[in-house]
Amino acid sequence: MTARTRTQRDHGGGLDGAIARFGGHRAAWEDLSTGINPRPYPIPDLPADAWTALPDQGAMDALEAAARDFWMVPAGAAVLAAPGASSLIAKIPSLLPTGTVRIVERTYNEHEAAFRAHGWSVVRGEEGERADARVVVHPNNPTGFMWSGADEAPGRRLLVVDESFCDISLGNTHVRSIATEPGVLILKSLGKFWGLAGLRLGFVIGDPALVAQLRDALGPWPVSGPALAVGRAALEDMDWANRTRQRLHVDVARLDALMQSKGAEVAGGTALFRLYKVDDAAAWQARLAKGRIWSRVFPYEPSWLRLGLPSDAGWAKLEAVLA
Repeated sequence: MTARTRTQRDHGGGLDGAIARFGGHRAAWEDLSTGINPRPYPIPDLPADAWTALPDQGAMDALEAAARDFWMVPAGAAVLAAPGASSLIAKIPSLLPTGTVRIVERTYNEHEAAFRAHGWSVVRGEEGERADARVVVHPNNPTGFMWSGADEAPGRRLLVVDESFCDISLGNTHVRSIATEPGVLILKSLGKFWGLAGLRLGFVIGDPALVAQLRDALGPWPVSGPALAVGRAALEDMDWANRTRQRLHVDVARLDALMQSKGAEVAGGTALFRLYKVDDAAAWQARLAKGRIWSRVFPYEPSWLRLGLPSDAGWAKLEAVLA
């Protein structure tokens, strides 16, 4: 089956589809269907050769060293930069012989799709306790559930912990506690907290043997020259990260207050996106879309509506649509 004809999985984004359905032009829309920081890390000036030269190993080493410092990666764990966390998710199931993988139903669906595509069987419930591998999204998307690790069974061949939304608080990461254990891979992304989804830059931290396999699978020059430079600058800017964490928590409280005043109930989320329980999520989405605000609904739960944080100009638009 070709990429063009394969089954499309449910995601946020898809603004082109919203425009086709509800009209308007892209500049008029506020896309709240993702959990991307609406105030991204400011792109620094880049040297000309970031665009014109093949990325060199020194720049890759510097980026991965910055990642190691930012996430305080233990010496026994490996770090690898990749062209987005999605590229790693697609490749991880190929690292080991197929078996069973435990994945909860209501989570980021690319993990299950990737394992199934490589011939793994996905199991849940009691059967999942005996699975060969496990995937945990921490915090979970869309519920925001934080995984403590207390329910993890010993002896698994592979444990994948997707921490793409975890950088809202460094204290919640599992990097320092389990990254050196055999079979563990922890995923990170610059697309969410840093707001640089278009940069396509992600990381995997963990078992050196598995990370080495992923490095080989990605081939030479997996990360572009601009991404190497921007990623390093972002990871070395701790002041920006600390200020951003404070702002996100203020903004998410503002969003909760607004939505609760209109009858929505907070059902979960993080400081980058909120999950609300409403009477009819599809009707809420259509109402918001008529005001050129795109939101996220879920095919498996008709009462769930997810909103990301508005841009500075988007607050007034959201308040007006909900008035």
